[in-house]
Amino acid sequence: MAQRSAPASSAPRPEGQGRRVRGLDAEQRRARRRDDLLAASLSLFGDKGYANVSIEEICQTAYVGTKSFYEHFDSKEACYLALFDQLGSTLQARVQGALADQTGTDPAGIDDFIRTFAGALMADPRIPKVLFSQSTSVSPAVERRRRANRRWAASLIETIWRQYGIIGPEAPRPWIHNVTIGLVGALFELIADWLADHDPSVEGDIESLIQPMIEFHHVVRDGLAAR
Repeated sequence: MAQRSAPASSAPRPEGQGRRVRGLDAEQRRARRRDDLLAASLSLFGDKGYANVSIEEICQTAYVGTKSFYEHFDSKEACYLALFDQLGSTLQARVQGALADQTGTDPAGIDDFIRTFAGALMADPRIPKVLFSQSTSVSPAVERRRRANRRWAASLIETIWRQYGIIGPEAPRPWIHNVTIGLVGALFELIADWLADHDPSVEGDIESLIQPMIEFHHVVRDGLAAR
């Protein structure tokens, strides 16, 4: 008597795939839950502030269980750090893309770059609140990330200055680093100060931020030219 073949459904699934729910395997569902938690965190931290948000509220907003939260993050601070890194990486990619599109040698092109940076930052009003208004008071770990972002921005400004001939190849890097770190600190402080009195969601209001940033850069640039 011929043996019956096993039902197709009993065939082994590829390793790690497991049962699919709504077209997603286990790893994809896990990644989706993490994305949902970060999206909920952005909404809550941006609207209410880090100190006023609980893990339970994040989970409720994301429709994710508390157990799943701790599969991804061991604390609210860890969740904030992941969000901070995600937002920072997205902003850096946009800024680098804008820089790649600028191939001229006219120093006025830097004004357009600053405008692009501010526009990308304020595209979602919650982003600058998370990156600037709250980051200084969360934890030492967040402060280290904030410092790393400033060093990245300072290095980028040095690249732009060299591209546009504002500084020459002979300019000593330690000295330029100190100047660019100071410039970044001032520009970021202008953003933080602006956020204290303005609503990023108000159309057209961002111009009152962009112009002081451009003007301050002109002061530093002209000082370098006169040196």
